[in-house]
Amino acid sequence: MGGLVIGVDVGTASARAGVFDRKGHLLGRAEHPLEIGRPDPTHAEYQSEQIWEAVASAVRGAVSAAGVSGEDISGIGFDATCSLVVRDRQGLPLGVSTTGEDRWDTIVWMDHRALAEAQECTDTGHRVLGYVGGVMSPEMEIPKLMWLKRHFPQRWERAGFFFDLADFLTWKASGSTGRSQCTLTCKWTYLAHEPTGWQGDFLETVGLGDLLARGALPERATPIGQDLGFLTEEAAAALGLTTSCRVGAGLIDAHAGALGALGGTCGKPGIERHLALIAGTSSCLMALSADPHPTHGVWGPYFGAVLPGLWLNEGGQSVTGALLDHVIALHGAGGRPSAERHGAICARIAELRQSEGPAFAARLHVLPDFHGNRSPLADPGALGVISGLDLDRSFDSLCRLYWRTAVGIALGVRHILDALNAQGHAIDTLHITGGHIKNPLLMELYADATGCTLVQPRTEDAVLLGTAMVAATAAGLFPDLAAATKGMEAASIPRAPNPQAFERFTRDYRVFLMMHEHRQAIDRLR
Repeated sequence: MGGLVIGVDVGTASARAGVFDRKGHLLGRAEHPLEIGRPDPTHAEYQSEQIWEAVASAVRGAVSAAGVSGEDISGIGFDATCSLVVRDRQGLPLGVSTTGEDRWDTIVWMDHRALAEAQECTDTGHRVLGYVGGVMSPEMEIPKLMWLKRHFPQRWERAGFFFDLADFLTWKASGSTGRSQCTLTCKWTYLAHEPTGWQGDFLETVGLGDLLARGALPERATPIGQDLGFLTEEAAAALGLTTSCRVGAGLIDAHAGALGALGGTCGKPGIERHLALIAGTSSCLMALSADPHPTHGVWGPYFGAVLPGLWLNEGGQSVTGALLDHVIALHGAGGRPSAERHGAICARIAELRQSEGPAFAARLHVLPDFHGNRSPLADPGALGVISGLDLDRSFDSLCRLYWRTAVGIALGVRHILDALNAQGHAIDTLHITGGHIKNPLLMELYADATGCTLVQPRTEDAVLLGTAMVAATAAGLFPDLAAATKGMEAASIPRAPNPQAFERFTRDYRVFLMMHEHRQAIDRLR
């Protein structure tokens, strides 16, 4: 057959792989779970070797599911969460954990151990902050590296490689130490639009003057989709592929989702009207533009972090799907979160809304910042708020809380859109992918609570599709990444918002904004 590619997506809880043809059709897919260590409530850790094993299992499973041979695969691409992998000078795992075990060598993206270090970065007032929304997040790599050097100086001395997880995977696959323009620009304060990307004075100020030498980081980043070379013999054997398979420079998972969800829209006029919403455990909102639009509390603007020549603003909600799971587990009638439990709750909510109308849970309001507010407030210490509770512990009470939590999540999206549009975007269309497409309540709310047209790509997984576009570019199936997004673009299903519902949610939005103000006022009393 030949001419096929594989996209690999390493999310928070699992590694997924899909085999695609050059038209973007998914031929086979497989998934393998990941283990997360939690030695402290604010710490989250991976074992990079276990991640690689999960990737290999998923790739072999996808090839089998597609009914093809490893010899048919011309290219492979990797996306991953923005987790930090640390290796020693021999390339072996070097522990980041307070447990002292070297096998726990990766700090997960959502880890908040470096809150103090992130604040120190913000306090510098350095101009790099103008390209991360004005405030440094503890979810970025620089504060995590500061934490590691400060708390474990001996481990820092042993270090030989620092990788964003996507770059670690391309290194394992090809042996290349190239780092993606996506990862370095979005998570390492690298300014891709300037002749000198690394800002040495900033690194010196935060105590990381030796970062590049210590972590084997390159002076220049590698454009997304650039051919990094063939699979090594060891990697080909692990993945069940051949050494004729080329490896493309990867990207962060949400950014792959932006490629897959937006598709050919990326290269068309009016891109400022479109936003990719990649919604799963957390949510990322990806807005592309021809010109930079600095927006306080929204990451970026990043140059070339999704497509060459375009700027990216990245908003985010640190917990969305995870928050709905938490609500189920928290409530007395909840039980264990599962797809079946979510489905039963959504079905009952539909019945209650039908019988009670707009009055359903109208006095219950949820501020969904249970893991901080990534955007647009850029406050990692923000807390969630629930207003309007009573003593009801029934299943219907759980349904009311679940419904209003979903409303709060959708209003959080609207909050971010307002911030972006105030700074030059004109977003009226949301292209959505991720686990939330399986939740009918969220799909309805994303349209009706924001007033935007919702577009759902007709593909099982747009994140995998975006990474397959990267693989196809590296394999030479398309002349460049922009051409791959057009050639492999998925058909889509549009959904218009309900104007009457939008008016009702506008009243809720006023309450939502007031709750932010009240929480901040309470915090000032401490």
